[in-house]
Amino acid sequence: MTGKILGIVILVCALVAGVAMYYLQVYAYYETVTPTGTDDVQLTTLNGELETILYEDFQAIDSESSPIRFRACFTTQTPLSTLTSTYEQYLGAAPRNAPGWFDCFDAETIGDDIRNGRAQVFTSQRNLEFGIDRVVAVTEDGRGYIWHEINDCGDKAYDGSPMGEDCPERETGGN
Repeated sequence: MTGKILGIVILVCALVAGVAMYYLQVYAYYETVTPTGTDDVQLTTLNGELETILYEDFQAIDSESSPIRFRACFTTQTPLSTLTSTYEQYLGAAPRNAPGWFDCFDAETIGDDIRNGRAQVFTSQRNLEFGIDRVVAVTEDGRGYIWHEINDCGDKAYDGSPMGEDCPERETGGN
C-alpha cells in the first residue's frame, strides 16, 4: 500500500512540474508590448540611417529573459519594391518560433515566404544589444514581421571564437 501511495505522489509531482515548466516556457515570461504608434517599425536606409515606415495593426510580445524573444506583426501599405530600393536588406535571417498563442507570427510560413521570394528581410537595427540585430520581413501583400537575430559577433561571443575587428566593443556589466 505504501508503494502505491509513493508512486501516486511521484506521479502527481512529475505532472505538476511538467505543467509548471510548460507554463513558464510558453506564457510566464512574455509580456505584450504597448505600441508607441510612431516608431514601432523602423528600417535602416541604404545610407545607414534609422527611419520609421508607415504601418498599422502593430502587435508585439517580448521577454526580459532572452534578447531573442521579441516578435511583432504589422501591416504596411508601402510597396515591397519601394522598401527594397530604399532600405538595407538583411541576408540569412530565419524567424524563430513564437508561442502558439501569438497567432499572427507563424515562423514556418514566414520562412517559406522568405525562401520563395514572397517576402524580403530588411535590417531594422544592428546591435540592438551586443550581438543581436532586429530584422523586419515584409511580404508582397504588406504583412510584416519583426524578430531578433543573433549576428556574427554574437555567434562568436557565445561560442568563444575570437572577435573580429568589425565587432563593436562589448559592454560588461558591473558586479
